[in-house]
Amino acid sequence: MKILVSAGPTREYFDSVRFISNPSSGKMGYALAGEAARRGHDVTLVSGPVALEAPRGVQVIRVETAAEMSMACKRAFVGADAAFMTAAVCDYRPRGRVGYKRAKKNRPLKVVLEPTEDIAAALGRRKGQRILIAFAMEDHDPRAHAERKLHRKNCDLIVLNGPANVGRDRAEVEFFSPETGWTGPFRGTKAQVARRLIRTVERLEARRVSRSR
Repeated sequence: MKILVSAGPTREYFDSVRFISNPSSGKMGYALAGEAARRGHDVTLVSGPVALEAPRGVQVIRVETAAEMSMACKRAFVGADAAFMTAAVCDYRPRGRVGYKRAKKNRPLKVVLEPTEDIAAALGRRKGQRILIAFAMEDHDPRAHAERKLHRKNCDLIVLNGPANVGRDRAEVEFFSPETGWTGPFRGTKAQVARRLIRTVERLEARRVSRSR
């Protein structure tokens, strides 16, 4: 299979050096990309800025902003069979970015934010028979929010993730698909979570191919 994985945070600049971002480490996405490559798949990893080594056998496309990540993911998705959207893309970006470092002044600085594109939803609108798996980071009413995201983004499966997993080597997650409902919670290292998810997408692909015959 040809598999696309997005990972890490994005940075949204409001001047030449300052930006808003989030603490995503990229560990889950890198674990998925590495596991997929170990199982013989052709993997493209679109990565925001993280302090991780590229997994062996994986093509890595490095980006910074949500717009750059969107462009790279859309290009890679054209030839993909499946995609894992694990990146913690900033939901907002400054409306205007100046090309110099703003001088500090002793008064408030107003920065107007505008929404960034929902990359998973954009892929969902064009996915056809391809498999799309997204992650939902939720801290309240988590299952309801995750289910709504699955339907809105046109995903085949969504992984419910929690803030306690950020930056850690271990994770507790739950999985939801319209066919199986909720499964979990599943606890383990992110490598173990990745192994389970790659095997899940392999089963989904085998089922899709069987149905198309």
